[in-house]
Amino acid sequence: MKADVVVVGGGIIGLTTAIRLLELGASVLVVTDEALPARTSSVAAAVWYPTGLRAGHEITVRASDTYAELARQAADGVPGVTLGPCRTYTAVRDTARPWWATAVPGLRLLRTDEANGPWTDGWSFDAPTVDMPVYLDWLVTRFLTAGGLLHHRRINHLSEGAVWAPLIVNAAGLTAGSLCGDPTMTPVRGQLVLVSNPGLRISLRVQDHPEGYTYIHPRRTDVVLGGTFELDRWDLAPDPRTASAILSRCTALEPRLAGAPVLSHPVGLRPHRPSGVRLELDPHLLPTTPVIHNYGHSGSGVTLSWGCADEVARLAATA
Repeated sequence: MKADVVVVGGGIIGLTTAIRLLELGASVLVVTDEALPARTSSVAAAVWYPTGLRAGHEITVRASDTYAELARQAADGVPGVTLGPCRTYTAVRDTARPWWATAVPGLRLLRTDEANGPWTDGWSFDAPTVDMPVYLDWLVTRFLTAGGLLHHRRINHLSEGAVWAPLIVNAAGLTAGSLCGDPTMTPVRGQLVLVSNPGLRISLRVQDHPEGYTYIHPRRTDVVLGGTFELDRWDLAPDPRTASAILSRCTALEPRLAGAPVLSHPVGLRPHRPSGVRLELDPHLLPTTPVIHNYGHSGSGVTLSWGCADEVARLAATA
């Protein structure tokens, strides 16, 4: 099984990258040790919003490009992608625009009638929301239909990818660091509560909630409630106390959630890198095979996915 490029990783980053490389005209093989859809990507809350990122021009451009692509997909009826209203609350009035403001058309300060209890200020905008299991299935189908190849196999070092292609893309999420000798990669545990949708349509997020991450993301039939951002915690079993706290915070923010049937308690591990996303051509890691790294997206895999994929495609064209 040979290709022009091998992409290691089958999550949202790996699949979007592989699709962009196919669009360049390259033959592409995705190698993953997970059954698709990949676990971490499939349980993501998946609303466009820069989470766990350092501000910067490159990050803003990638987030902006992803916003535009997801908005186009929502307009085109891509399965699992919608564009809907979002409110981000703060307890302290701050009229300085967020660092990511240029990525979002129509961003505005909340009106007084949009206040919510102690959360009197913040921002309103439309945000892409993604139902990840549905969307990942669509991405896999799009990749395979366009001629992409998929191989289920665990690899322990990127050098193993050289048997398949003369160019390797490292998009392996949390395991990306161990594949290339980057010891800074660490998990950030995220726990959610999924409930039936009692008729909500506006995503709500509290930026500075003293009790922890708090967000409510309605989808067609359910609502994603969050959440946690727990550094260096590996366990995937739902914590009942955490679930109770999430439900309490979210119900206080949106009382219509009271009594909504609980459907599940998803838990995932975000691929966090303290210094930020690593997206670069690495010509020295392997003796004869260049590597493009695309990992360390923390809680913003969906938010950066297509923008980072575009950048990988540009690097691949000159590798």
